Amino acid sequence: MQGMRIAFLEDDPEQADRILSLLQSAGHVAHLFQRGRALLSNLQSENYELIMLDWEVPDLSGYEVLQSLRGRLKDRTPVLFLTLRDSESDVVQALEAGADDFLIKPPRDRELLARVEALGRRAREPAAATVLDVPPYRLDLERRQIERNGEVIELTRREFEVAAVLFQHVGSVVSRGFILDSVWGRGDTTTTRTVDMHVSRVRKLLGLSAAIGLRLAAVYGYGYRLERTGTEPG
Repeated sequence: MQGMRIAFLEDDPEQADRILSLLQSAGHVAHLFQRGRALLSNLQSENYELIMLDWEVPDLSGYEVLQSLRGRLKDRTPVLFLTLRDSESDVVQALEAGADDFLIKPPRDRELLARVEALGRRAREPAAATVLDVPPYRLDLERRQIERNGEVIELTRREFEVAAVLFQHVGSVVSRGFILDSVWGRGDTTTTRTVDMHVSRVRKLLGLSAAIGLRLAAVYGYGYRLERTGTEPG
């Protein structure tokens, strides 16, 4: 399974280091947050495929973060609680508030990775296809090939990967950080300016515009949205 982009709330340095290393060794890109408010603030400008929450952290608990996610922000990203709390009432409270799974700390390595991957599969099921048909485009993710009205468009590997991220999230805003992690990986020194340059190239090479029914719009201070315009290609 392809690695996921994960937001991880944990204020214990030892626990954080261990779990971050475990996630990264499994191919995931994990971003650590030590304060609930910092995570909530970040979630308003970034998107992730999984959010892991410790319950008891300074300033805003993981439970309060979950309540904001499912309430005010209306965010449906899968949430895994990872906490020392182990009473049945705590588990029920978290699940009723919208958590998708619950693990007691310290988790066993293989079980944690299995739970993470299960949530990832569940979240990605609608986009599991290896071929994406978004007329007039057709993307073959295995062959790394994109066609427009049956004609192959030549893209570099990075350009294709940027296009794939955008087409897999048609109608949704995708942050620059999400594109950066998905295409280049977190350890890369690439900047968001490089992301912007590649997105601009993809827009030009594919001829994305309202006239053909698909427009690539910049969302100021956040990222991009590939959106249908309702205009049928002529």
